[in-house]
Amino acid sequence: MRQLLLGIDIGTSSCKVAVFEKNGRVAAQRTENYKVYYPQKGWAEQDPNEWWHAVGTAIQAMLAEGDIEASEIAGVGIDGQSWSAIALGKDGEVLCNTPIWMDTRASGICEELKKRIGEEELFNVCGNPLQPAYSLPKILWYKKYTPDIYAKIDKVLQSNSFIAYKLTGQITQDKSQGYGYQCFDMHTGTWDKSLCEKLGIDMKMLPKIYECHEVVGYVTEKAAKETGLLVGTPVVAGGLDAACGTLGAGVIQNGQTQEQGGQAGGMSICTDTYNADKRLILSYHVVPERWLLQGGSVGGGGVVKWFEQEFGAFERELAKQNGTHSFEEMSKEADEIRAGSDGLVFLPYMAGERSPIWDTEAKGVYFGLDYSKTRAHMIRASFEGVAYSLRHNIEVAEKTGAEVNTLHAMGGAANSRVWTQLKADVTGKKIAVPASDTATTLGAAILAGVGVGIYQSFEEAVRETVQIKRVHEPDFSKHEAYQKYFDIYLEIYEKLKDTMKKL
Repeated sequence: MRQLLLGIDIGTSSCKVAVFEKNGRVAAQRTENYKVYYPQKGWAEQDPNEWWHAVGTAIQAMLAEGDIEASEIAGVGIDGQSWSAIALGKDGEVLCNTPIWMDTRASGICEELKKRIGEEELFNVCGNPLQPAYSLPKILWYKKYTPDIYAKIDKVLQSNSFIAYKLTGQITQDKSQGYGYQCFDMHTGTWDKSLCEKLGIDMKMLPKIYECHEVVGYVTEKAAKETGLLVGTPVVAGGLDAACGTLGAGVIQNGQTQEQGGQAGGMSICTDTYNADKRLILSYHVVPERWLLQGGSVGGGGVVKWFEQEFGAFERELAKQNGTHSFEEMSKEADEIRAGSDGLVFLPYMAGERSPIWDTEAKGVYFGLDYSKTRAHMIRASFEGVAYSLRHNIEVAEKTGAEVNTLHAMGGAANSRVWTQLKADVTGKKIAVPASDTATTLGAAILAGVGVGIYQSFEEAVRETVQIKRVHEPDFSKHEAYQKYFDIYLEIYEKLKDTMKKL
């Protein structure tokens, strides 16, 4: 009988599940969508119960197709979006929707903490700047603005640990998601008791911390009925989606770098030493004794998804005629425009921006519009704006002493040869694209494979599962041309950031 591994990805817009053979080949996969709710300005929420319903629906549908049997699944790994704050009651009920990574309602809480405790003390412990999108400010927001809910909280979970709880009944916190808490010691991977007290966080709310590949429980009878999995199937703690994607892209050694092309953009540099910078994000990797120095930008594949939804009727119709996809048609149009989009520069700050500017009031901008510009110019400028944000993060990381060589691309954007080549040209970095565009679910599955002993090490797992299907070398003549536009990109934000706040 085959030994298969199930990876579950709790993304921003959908849940993806995929079953892998030991060599990394996808045996089956399924996607189920769910909603993001925006009840007020600066708020972005999701219902964790809708995640769970999507997981159950996706797994059942996948098993019903008949290509795999539940008895073949040897282990389950879960990855999830960052910075949730799932308020769980004593009976395991979800007390309210969770603010997600785009939510900035806790801005005022952050300002209070900076004055009361000081940014330096917090940064020295957790290695990250205090930002409203992180989990800890959201918990303190519950405490201040919804005290009735706060009083009922038994535990606060992350997205992947919530799914692990629903599968196994076990309350857990994996090490890679600890970076959303300023009371998490990034040096030791433990909760800092004294800082919890200063922040006013009850440590009883914080679950026990596990290594990401550690088996934390087994599928219960109730979960088996809701998913179709077998009772007793092992489940590992799982981890941060960006970190699992980094693993699934084959990035496990010091200096290797993942380039993220999902809903959000950015990069993750693998390092074997603690290396924090206030402009960037530092987390534990899902691989033990490794950290990830990350640049996380709001603008990624979500920019093109927005553009296609609002302005892509022509490309959708063209895709129907050609038997392609609207994203592919947009890539073709962008490829017809010269590097630099003839002076049209886009700032991809569509929901504020994270690293390295950390400005919740930043806005998206198309700068340089005139009558000569076409929709194709705007598409290419959108691609380039995301690439500029990637370059911005890379350059900040390199100034801290981090080494960035080849980028390992992952996410849906990596399927676009045009966009991937453009990123290589803008950054001046070679980009390798792994054979699978399911890097995130593969990373989650690898965690399960190491946890249950199918792989004896992460090195073995990567050798067996990750193959590079193409490489993009930078065109340095275009890279030189992009320098002017990148400088303008930086200048536009600096000159408009105060005006942006007036909106």
